[in-house]
Amino acid sequence: MEEDTAIQGREDYGKMQYGCEHYRRRCKIRAPCCNQIFTCRHCHNEAMTSLSDPKDRHEIVRHDIKQVICAVCNEEQQVARVCSNCGVNMGEYFCGICKFYDDDTEKQQFHCEECGICRVGGREKFFHCQKCGSCYSVDLRDNHLCVENSMRSHCPICFEYLFESVKGTTIMKCGHTMHAGCYIEMANQNQYRCPICSKSVLDMSRSWELLDWEISATAMPEEYRHEVWILCNDCNRTCKVFYHILGHKCSSCNSYNTRKIAAPDDQIAAPDDQISAPDDRQ
Repeated sequence: MEEDTAIQGREDYGKMQYGCEHYRRRCKIRAPCCNQIFTCRHCHNEAMTSLSDPKDRHEIVRHDIKQVICAVCNEEQQVARVCSNCGVNMGEYFCGICKFYDDDTEKQQFHCEECGICRVGGREKFFHCQKCGSCYSVDLRDNHLCVENSMRSHCPICFEYLFESVKGTTIMKCGHTMHAGCYIEMANQNQYRCPICSKSVLDMSRSWELLDWEISATAMPEEYRHEVWILCNDCNRTCKVFYHILGHKCSSCNSYNTRKIAAPDDQIAAPDDQISAPDDRQ
């Protein structure tokens, strides 16, 4: 009993006292790509992607890490949970697949076999969407528009790779994804369209009602009273409407999220003859 207590005490030594701004851990990693030592892969990537020579810039592949250095006794060794020299637990949470260590288990880390990487937030609170190719909150099960491999792309605002990002993400109504913080910033800047497909991602019904009122109250001069062809970004249909400087309303879905695509005399397929533009939604 006393021996078990001593072993436990030795394993817990230094818990939450070592690490970096990204993780609390009692080890450092040796990067196999450049043979340098860093506290975590984020520390490596931040340093190596900011090098002045673009040819030297690179990121680490987490699964390739083979050597770690104990932060307590400085012993370099193969990847393992417990230090082979001093016996401390180098990470309260340890994943041998991702070579990931973290003492802060309040994050509720778990490894997703389908994603192939570790996630945070608690396994019971997430599910893996096979179509989107990533883990989402259980609140989104059967409640989101799937876009194939939508998370294996870059945030359209900050361009960070979403699949491995430590920041929270959100799924827009169109099915595309971006960082939750970037989405909020976009909305604060009165940008209501998805940067990828241009569909409306906010409830614009009140704005469309205001545009209806403004357009009805603003008559266009006689020389501008002509029809133009427009394409609706929301329903992908084309229609012919009267030109107005304030906006053009789609006759199919009543959205003002449209763009002028042809002058009045240009000949294009009428709405009843057209086929809606294909997209990657289900």
